[in-house]
Amino acid sequence: MRRWYSDAMRLAILVAASLLALPIVRAQIPSTEIAPPPQTNVPEDALLNPKLPTLFIVGDSTARNGADLGWGDHFAAFFDPSKINIVNRAVAGRSSRTYYNEGRWDAVLAQLKPGDYVLLQMGHNDGGSGPDTIVKDPKARGSIKGLGDETAELPIAKPYTVGPLVGQTTETIHTFGWYNRKYIADARAKGAIPILLTPTIRNIWKDGPDGKKQIERDMGFRDFDFQLSEQQHVPVADMATLEADYLESIGPEKTALLFPIDHTHTSAAGAEMNAHMVASALRKIDSPVAAYLWH
Repeated sequence: MRRWYSDAMRLAILVAASLLALPIVRAQIPSTEIAPPPQTNVPEDALLNPKLPTLFIVGDSTARNGADLGWGDHFAAFFDPSKINIVNRAVAGRSSRTYYNEGRWDAVLAQLKPGDYVLLQMGHNDGGSGPDTIVKDPKARGSIKGLGDETAELPIAKPYTVGPLVGQTTETIHTFGWYNRKYIADARAKGAIPILLTPTIRNIWKDGPDGKKQIERDMGFRDFDFQLSEQQHVPVADMATLEADYLESIGPEKTALLFPIDHTHTSAAGAEMNAHMVASALRKIDSPVAAYLWH
């Protein structure tokens, strides 16, 4: 049987290794911000055991992108594969709005079965503004900021071939809350269990009231997750707070070594650290998913 370290020892070894290796990696990357890494391949469905529950990860490039730089690329290693399947369906660059519009969510729904789990982590690409300005989003991916039922109409420049907007000439843009409520309701209708996950932390610091540097803890969506949790009676795993606490404990200089690309995307070591934070956050809320983690 494989031997596993305690959470504390595992994280200490992980970070120590990253701090030794990352200065070499960082030196090869320009100081200016670059585009997110290319997307990795989705695991073959043939590898899934249909007799086991499956945990689907729904998110953006912080959860899945090239060269094992998303936390979801490391997440399966924390679980006993004889008890649960882990499927990373996060897609780089997607928001709660575009993941839905492009039919990505429909693809997840097609595979969901009773007893499965869905981890929902959105926010980095949602941006967000009011209905009057959201239509000017040059990347056409922002959702309306908030949890209400406000909408905005936008002509569709290129017709969709899959997803809920097939055959339509205009898109009705909804709020961040609307899209997440849709994910929650659809998952429950399939007998699956949705779990909200706060967005990963960005490497952005400011001076605190005590003169010490404090890392950004909310890019504008963490509180929405908790409000949705209360309104929809769905659990929320607050990995953001666990990550922020740890990064503040090691300070800005060592944190920078975990973010060699830009202030949002981590190294592979940083991605594994975030996977650990997600697992710890699930344990912290006594999620039934935690029963499948290696102990």
